Amino acid sequence: MKTEFVIVTGISGAGKSCAVNVMEDIGYFCIDNMPPQLIPKFAEICEENDDISKVAIVTDIRGGTMFLNLNATIEELKKRGLDVKLLFVDANHHVVKQRYKETRRKHPLFDATNGDIDKAIDAEREIIEPLREIADYYIDTSLMSTSTLKENVLNIFLDTPSDSMTISCISFGFKYGVPNEADLVFDVRCLPNPYYIPELKEKSGLDKEVRDYVMSFESSQTLQTKLFDLIDFLIPQYLHEGKSQLVIAFGCTGGKHRSATFAENMCEHLSKNHLKARVLHRDVNKDKK
Repeated sequence: MKTEFVIVTGISGAGKSCAVNVMEDIGYFCIDNMPPQLIPKFAEICEENDDISKVAIVTDIRGGTMFLNLNATIEELKKRGLDVKLLFVDANHHVVKQRYKETRRKHPLFDATNGDIDKAIDAEREIIEPLREIADYYIDTSLMSTSTLKENVLNIFLDTPSDSMTISCISFGFKYGVPNEADLVFDVRCLPNPYYIPELKEKSGLDKEVRDYVMSFESSQTLQTKLFDLIDFLIPQYLHEGKSQLVIAFGCTGGKHRSATFAENMCEHLSKNHLKARVLHRDVNKDKK
């Protein structure tokens, strides 16, 4: 059986360790902080071992100048016919800086930038940005809790054939920001809002009463039909170009009612079409008292 290799990289402080811990829990053989030059030999050893079918390797800026060869290493592995995917874990500048402040850990480029954390973060991003452009999977943890990050990793790697596309349907609230990882973003704030119905205000699109209310309007039904048609057209195009991950995001004001309804319905529609679709409600519990 062909060994599946996932190379995990990204911004320091974004959550690579958490992501790899989840992958280890679902059966990946995980190695942290491996210089790119050692990966081909390690991959050769793994392929000779029938007990290892899934491997996750973390390599990042901690490798110093050796890390600069990662792109060439990936190309070498692919030329050898290996099943290699790249996961890029990201977070914005402010969030990374705050995480380092809270943990009191030192950024890998802290000394090289004379102790200036802002310069360290900027320098790392400049070095690593080209890898983000070629990543098969991308997770931005800026607005994620640890549990949400774990759910994202599971959505991508749990029981997912290496040659298929994982489709994530995300609901979110615009007041909390648009998910950076989204490939397609649809604004459903134009639809009637259950928030103003007293008996539905504290419920969400996970509840049948809310979904029934949202979909009781002709405008909702028409929009959903058009979105289904659009996605049904786009998916074969993405598959043809070899896209590994598609993130479809639906946004309303708070991410609780209309967006959750549309994310649930889209996931159900895709699943009925035998596609590997999962749903994630990023903000549905944000305002719970």
